[in-house]
Amino acid sequence: MSLEDRVKATAKNIEGKAQELKGEITGDTKDKVEGKAKQVEASVRHGVEDVKDETKKSLD
Repeated sequence: MSLEDRVKATAKNIEGKAQELKGEITGDTKDKVEGKAKQVEASVRHGVEDVKDETKKSLD
């Protein structure tokens, strides 16, 4: 598990949520969609880290 990678994924998720909220407030569909995409990317990054953790546990 890379703490640095998890922190980056969490930051990306927060960035996405903020961008999505901005889009909702301003009515900008592009911001909403990009914000959601960043949240999905963060979720995938967390999933990758989970797989790495499980693989490491299996090998130990």
